[in-house]
Amino acid sequence: MNKSPFVALVLALACGVPPASAQIVVPTGNRNVEQPPVPGASSKRTQAGKTSFDAKYRKIYALLKNDAGLRGKIREVAAEYRLDPIHIVGALVGEHTYNVDAYDRLQTYYVKAASYLLSGLSFRHNGEDISDFVQRPEFSTCADKSDSNDLWTCRETVWDRQFRGKTVGGTSFPDNRFSATFFQPLYAGQTFGIGQLNPLTALKASDLVHRVSGLPKLDASRPNQVYETIMDPDLTVPYVAATIRMSIDAYRDIAGFDISKNPGLTATLYNVGNPEARAHALKAENQQRQSEGLEEKLPQENYYGWLVNDRLAELQALF
Repeated sequence: MNKSPFVALVLALACGVPPASAQIVVPTGNRNVEQPPVPGASSKRTQAGKTSFDAKYRKIYALLKNDAGLRGKIREVAAEYRLDPIHIVGALVGEHTYNVDAYDRLQTYYVKAASYLLSGLSFRHNGEDISDFVQRPEFSTCADKSDSNDLWTCRETVWDRQFRGKTVGGTSFPDNRFSATFFQPLYAGQTFGIGQLNPLTALKASDLVHRVSGLPKLDASRPNQVYETIMDPDLTVPYVAATIRMSIDAYRDIAGFDISKNPGLTATLYNVGNPEARAHALKAENQQRQSEGLEEKLPQENYYGWLVNDRLAELQALF
């Protein structure tokens, strides 16, 4: 059923999407002829599991192909966030090809999610809880941020500029990402669930998911709630969609590019994170190129997104 222009506008505003403005549409397909290099850590992890990237790809593809319920969930959630389902599929395929192996059955993810309700988790560094840490005066610049994405992005920026690798008030802080320092209570490099989300990414998307899907807002002082959300497929798929939606919006609003037709790019941003900062960097680079009379540079996929675009026909056939 076709929606009226008013209904379409209401849905757009609910997703944080203002009416369309002039922008450059990035075409489908890869800008790189050959796949960019895969990081050594991903190769080592795959070799340690005595498997291969192709075998891992086939495993997540089989899960998607054999589980009609999961495909239905993806299709439903994609519509809520005004996405083609292929964007969600691309993120899942990339994560399970280059990071962790997919489980054979979706039920395993539900069992894992339930187990985290029984774990005593906390988001802290050297005994200081994240809820207390962000009350430091350095974070006062973020006090006026009401949306969860704006708030946690601001806090991440403050961390990078004023704490990362520095000594503040006699305390030395590691030269490491905000998410790695405070949001990994079990072990380093951890992401979980079918969406392989990290807690900080979920916290950023919380308000958008609450507005569009009606799920409860996440609270950094309740780590178990956060982990249950990123582990439970029924809860995490909206967060995957919201994360992708925010990347598309950032590149449209900041850099002037419509990347909604290129799932390899949205998968790339899902992989590397920080879409706002990357959109600002691309905008600055293109402004410099323009001043030099050079052609504008389009966003480019990384190794992860390159695979998604390369296998696009096969993945689209799932839907």
